[in-house]
Amino acid sequence: MPDNNHGNHSDRINVKNISPAVIKRLPRYYRYLGDLLRNGVVRISSNELSNRMNVTASQFRQDLNNFGGFGQQGYGYNVEFLYHEMGRILGLEEKNNIIIIGAGNLGQALANNQEFDSNGFSIIGLFDVNPRLIGMTVRGVEVYDIDMLESFIRDHEVKIAALTLPKTKAPQVAERLVELGIRAIWNFAPVDLNLPEDIMIENVHLTDSIMTLSYRIHNQ
Repeated sequence: MPDNNHGNHSDRINVKNISPAVIKRLPRYYRYLGDLLRNGVVRISSNELSNRMNVTASQFRQDLNNFGGFGQQGYGYNVEFLYHEMGRILGLEEKNNIIIIGAGNLGQALANNQEFDSNGFSIIGLFDVNPRLIGMTVRGVEVYDIDMLESFIRDHEVKIAALTLPKTKAPQVAERLVELGIRAIWNFAPVDLNLPEDIMIENVHLTDSIMTLSYRIHNQ
């Protein structure tokens, strides 16, 4: 395997200075590289990658340069090496345990998503207040009474909490999670959470997405 600038790893980069736009593109790069790896592609140039991903070669190189580059002039990129490096940058080589608060249709749909397993994420518990849901399992993961949240978090290493709750319930539960030591929240509730600045929040507002699509349909 070529050297590929092994010494210029992201642990020497101040990741706090990397723009959100670059970070948003990283999972897409990782997904495409995984497809290439599964298809037996050994090496690829930035031009070939840019054509597949519909970004400019310059943009792709600039994004990677934030983390050290990883390419060799005249060779391009070793796909397997770059795929694993991208996974390391995204934190996918570590185990990321997730709990889901809200075991309704959306919460169960998330728990049933098998792609999480292959990308280093493990859903280890769902929580709800509905007695009809408590005790059931979703793809082998148990639904617990939300009153057990504190003891569960104390006994398990939870990296991420996903909120699939009504907007009236989400802020209170989010504050409770922060008090219990959770620092990363994946928020599917259609409400903005007012939490301390050191809490990492990724909002997935489904209605916002469909409204954006509606705008594009009606304003082309």
